[in-house]
Amino acid sequence: MKTWLRVLVVLVVVGLLGGATFYLHPIGVSDQILRLRLWRQGVKSEYVDAGGYRLHYLEAMPTQGGAGTPLVLIHGLGSRGEDWAALIPGLAAQGFHVYVPDLLGYGRSPRPDVSYSISLQEATVAQFMQAVHVARADVGGWSMGGWVAMKLALEHPEMVDRLAIYDSAGIYFPATFGADLFVPADVTGLRRLQAMLSPNPVRLPGFAEAAALRKLNRNGWVIERSVNSMTNGKDILDFRLYQMERPTLVVWGDRDELIPLSVGEKIQQEIPGAVLDVMEGCGHLAPAECSNRVLKATVEFMKAEPAMTGGRYSFAAAK
Repeated sequence: MKTWLRVLVVLVVVGLLGGATFYLHPIGVSDQILRLRLWRQGVKSEYVDAGGYRLHYLEAMPTQGGAGTPLVLIHGLGSRGEDWAALIPGLAAQGFHVYVPDLLGYGRSPRPDVSYSISLQEATVAQFMQAVHVARADVGGWSMGGWVAMKLALEHPEMVDRLAIYDSAGIYFPATFGADLFVPADVTGLRRLQAMLSPNPVRLPGFAEAAALRKLNRNGWVIERSVNSMTNGKDILDFRLYQMERPTLVVWGDRDELIPLSVGEKIQQEIPGAVLDVMEGCGHLAPAECSNRVLKATVEFMKAEPAMTGGRYSFAAAK
């Protein structure tokens, strides 16, 4: 067989195998591609023992050298550290030393038989910071992670310098959905969840929807415990936000169907001196889908001297 024909046969076989692998394991393949991209951008995947568990986290050093400003990012319900992928490299390029842990029960961290309450996750983040020798940091939290971040700033103000929350849970609001939204049983439920998260949801091919449902249901018990802990009222922050001592940025998508903008406006009003930046046209996934604007707001707020306080501010429109 001629050399070129052998090469062609090998390429065809590799292509078929790759296609079959993607068809059978679309989420796993996509995850590996994302992790490879992050690695090429200088984002390391690490583990550390914290609070008796071996937690997974992502770490990105400042690209300009030096120690950088420590910044801890906390993901939301049913999420993992990689969901901050659109922001991590840009934050490192702006001089931040970025740490992104997988919360207990999520991502590549262990899934013990525990409550998965906000209090537990807040303690996990505090133990994680101690384990990686970060005594004090800027902290950002998205959705459920914003609740965890706010509780950390209230319980351990000495560990938090500045705080940024993105479409955050943490105070009461009349929800238009039940806990079953986050663990859909069929394609209809999955598409409903996507529509709640994004004003422009991407329609997945059938085999990818099936894989997404399998993954959500495989980890559904953790999500259900997290939701149960959030709805029992024990960790609600409605009557504590006035105690917040840290400069706080509240970022919200004006098309968030999951946690409406009115919640962000109330949080901003309750936290002394908090700044609100509304992302027009963005939904609950603003840090991923509107990452350029979110990055600009985050960097400018975290670097402002003196710290910014009070009212609404559009960083995207600022000169």
